Amino acid sequence: MERRDFVKNTALAAIGATMIGPLGALAEPKVTHFDSDDLSPSKAKDDYALHFMVVGDWGRNGEYDQLEVAKQMGIWGAEHPNSFVISAGDNFYPSGVVSENDPLFHYSFENIYTAHSLQCDWYPVLGNHDYHTNVDAQVKYSQVSRRWDMPSTYYSKEIVLKKEKAEGKEDAKDKEAPKGKALLIFMDTDPFLHENKADYVAKQMDWLKNTLRNASADVKWKIVIGHHPFYTVGPRIVNSDTLTMRKALKQLFDDNKVDVYLSGHEHSLQHLKPDGYTHQFISGAGSELTTVTTGIPYSKFQAAEHGFMYFSIDAGRLNVKAINYSGNVLYETELTK
Repeated sequence: MERRDFVKNTALAAIGATMIGPLGALAEPKVTHFDSDDLSPSKAKDDYALHFMVVGDWGRNGEYDQLEVAKQMGIWGAEHPNSFVISAGDNFYPSGVVSENDPLFHYSFENIYTAHSLQCDWYPVLGNHDYHTNVDAQVKYSQVSRRWDMPSTYYSKEIVLKKEKAEGKEDAKDKEAPKGKALLIFMDTDPFLHENKADYVAKQMDWLKNTLRNASADVKWKIVIGHHPFYTVGPRIVNSDTLTMRKALKQLFDDNKVDVYLSGHEHSLQHLKPDGYTHQFISGAGSELTTVTTGIPYSKFQAAEHGFMYFSIDAGRLNVKAINYSGNVLYETELTK
C-alpha cells in the first residue's frame, strides 16, 4: 500500500469513528410531541378555571379611544389566560349594520380587534343602536366571521369550570372534586322598551324563566348578559330604560338566584349591589364616555374611564377586574360561595 493510501484510509476511519456517536443518536427511534402552546411564551397562571373579557358600546371605527381600548385588551389577553370576549351591545354606531356584508364589520370590528390574543370567540348581545337597522345581520355574520358567535338574538351557554392540568398531571383531589358549570344567558333587551314588541318580549321572558329554572344541577354561577342595566350611577339613574328593565328582571333574578347581571348602555365601568341577590356590573366604556355619580349607596365602584372588565371564575369564586386603556387595574372584587 502506498503511503498516501494509508494516510487517506486512516483519516477516513478516524472521521467515521467521530461520527458514530452523533449519527447513532439521530438513528434512535425517539419521537417528541409538541403542541403549539408548548412552544409559545407562557401566560401568567392562576388557579381559576374560566376567564373572559367584557367590553360594550364600542363600534366607532376606532375613534373615541376604541382603538386604544382594543390594543390594551390585546395586551391583557397576551399576558393572561382568556377563553372568549363578551360584547355588551351597541356593537355598531350610529345605526347598526344593514347586512352581514356591511363594511362596518371590517372598520369597527375586524380591523380594530386585531391582536392574536383576541382571535377567540366573541359572544355579542344587541344594543339600542344595533336596532336602528337590521339586527338579523349580526346573527348572520356568525356564518362569515370565525370568531363572531351569535346564534340568535338571545341564547345561552353552559360552560364546564374545568381547571387546567399542572404540567400534564391531574391531582387526585381535583379529579374527585366536582368541577361545576357557569350558565351564561345572553338577552335581547331593547324590545323591552317598545310596546309594539310585547309578544316578542313575552316569548323571551318565558324562555329566560325556563332556562334559569332548568339549569343543570351542577351550575355554580348564573350570569345574565343584556345591554340595558337595571341599576346604574350613570346619566340614566331614573331613566325609563333603567326602570323598565328593573321591573322586568329584578324579582326574577332574585327568585332564581342570578349571581351577576352584565350590561353596557352606560359608557363607564361600574359595580353595583342593590338590595337583593344579584350584582350588577356595567362594562360600557369601549369608546365614547359618559359621566358617573359618586356617593350612591348601592354603588361599590364607578369610573368614567375607557376600558373593559376581566372575569375569572371557578366553582367557588368569581373575580372581576376593571381595567383601563392604559392597563391599570382600577378596581377588583371577588364573590365567593
